[in-house]
Amino acid sequence: MAKQEPRVPVHGDPGHWIHISESPRTVRIVFGGKTLADSKHVKLLREDGILPVYYFPASDVLTDLMVPSGKKTECPYKGEASYWSLKAGNKTADNAAWSYINPLPEASELKSHFAFEWKKMDAWYEEDEEVFVHPRDPYKRVDVMPSKRHVRIVIDGQTVADTRRPRLLFETNHPVRYYIPQEDVRMDFLVPSAAQSRCPYKGPASYWSVKIGDQVFEDMIWSYKEPIPECPKIKGLLCFFHERGAEIYVDGEKIPPPKTKWARELNK
Repeated sequence: MAKQEPRVPVHGDPGHWIHISESPRTVRIVFGGKTLADSKHVKLLREDGILPVYYFPASDVLTDLMVPSGKKTECPYKGEASYWSLKAGNKTADNAAWSYINPLPEASELKSHFAFEWKKMDAWYEEDEEVFVHPRDPYKRVDVMPSKRHVRIVIDGQTVADTRRPRLLFETNHPVRYYIPQEDVRMDFLVPSAAQSRCPYKGPASYWSVKIGDQVFEDMIWSYKEPIPECPKIKGLLCFFHERGAEIYVDGEKIPPPKTKWARELNK
């Protein structure tokens, strides 16, 4: 009988877990116009409650750009982390790299590897594609499906969207999101917002506020005008923040709002 591989932990599993694997992707970091790290053997750390992190073998890192900072932190699951600051030409970044010199047994594969603070780098690449925000979790799915469900969005008593042709986005460990064609949204209620965000699984997002009479409900809607190639089905569609006070009715049934880190009271 073939040996059964152990189950890979996923977010939502009980207890605190760590999962370390070698990524099959070549990963490269640019900092200060220089290639700081370039490796075919990066380790991907997945950890309960924490975004994925790439760890690079020390041999694949340009350590000449790194200076020990003296900072140390303690993780009960991985051990003591030592930090380095970076300098390339006129660009510096304090405490932007760290390593577990003597990791705890559960994290032993991280020994002699460096991690880098994503936002302090110039650019990250997987193979030859620039990637954003954080590494994509290979055990996470994003599925978009056309639907004939009747979806109605109500804000402060006013129907703002009503459609029978939504696209439903199912994302691991996230609430179902209802993406609606602009033709089925009361665009006269929408006010463009300066807010922006980026999702590593979907791309850059633009936002709108909703204005009903004299009341403005800020950043209630987002859209991916140019999603990444892996998620084309939501291009140009609008999605409402259910957990910010938008009431969502699906086939006549009011859907309870999810509890997420983006939740807040209806902001008047």
